[in-house]
Amino acid sequence: MLSGPGIVVADGGLATELERRGNDLSDPLWSARLLVDSPAEVVAAHAAYFRAGARIATTASYQASFTGFAARGLGFDDTAALLRRSVELADAARQEVAGDGGQRWIAASVGPYGAVLADGSEYRGRYGKTVAELRAWHRPRLEVLAGSGADLLAVETVPDVDEAEALVDLVRELGVPAWVSYTVDGDRTRAGQPLDEAFAVVDGVDEVIAVGVNCCRPQDVPGAIRTARRVVDKPVVVYPNSGEDWTGTWTGAARFDAAAARGWAADGASVIGGCCRVGPELIAGVADLLRAERPG
Repeated sequence: MLSGPGIVVADGGLATELERRGNDLSDPLWSARLLVDSPAEVVAAHAAYFRAGARIATTASYQASFTGFAARGLGFDDTAALLRRSVELADAARQEVAGDGGQRWIAASVGPYGAVLADGSEYRGRYGKTVAELRAWHRPRLEVLAGSGADLLAVETVPDVDEAEALVDLVRELGVPAWVSYTVDGDRTRAGQPLDEAFAVVDGVDEVIAVGVNCCRPQDVPGAIRTARRVVDKPVVVYPNSGEDWTGTWTGAARFDAAAARGWAADGASVIGGCCRVGPELIAGVADLLRAERPG
């Protein structure tokens, strides 16, 4: 899927499109709440990205967890069903646009422990938990998503090496394909570790089919691509946010420029998309540019 010729375009921020459609996501479950309340909206958001030219849909399971849904009174079986539903909704969108031609894939999102805390911890890491504790917390969700029918797992927005080690251990144990992407600040993880050390965590792990960065500033992407290619022999996935600053609200200027995708591709990225505040219009710009640069 990711090792063939050409660039694969991923989607943008699922929550961004859901909010544009009028959904209120001011909830600790964020977009995962709509798995319960408005599944049709999730399908529509995925379909919008597919129609924009994305070939990968990342599911609404980023902030979905047994812990989070338990706080709403949902038991294990109900939560497992909702995790599977996140994949089913992405597949429904894929079927909806199937007549457009071309192959499309579903990446089941596995967000970090900090996302479930809903306090911005995924941008800091260092939760005070051991690798073993993080592995035990993540295991039930990964086990469900590994059997959900998704094409791969998107282990994303990982802020530090400890959590990456826990997640990579589980991916290896479950034997499912996954990409691992860190959220970074410059040339370090959000927890402050050098990126070469972070990327080295996946070296030699066959189940990790790509490594990269997401939910970072666009200007952090070129250096991350070069570091990843130097450290590991795997395809590189990049999907930064708009470049605005998150301080409880989004502030500052957007810096995501679809034309930058040309440089990211030249640097060696195999999968290019967007994260928070990158909507279907920008993904369409990326897809159009790469199609023009590399027909077919």
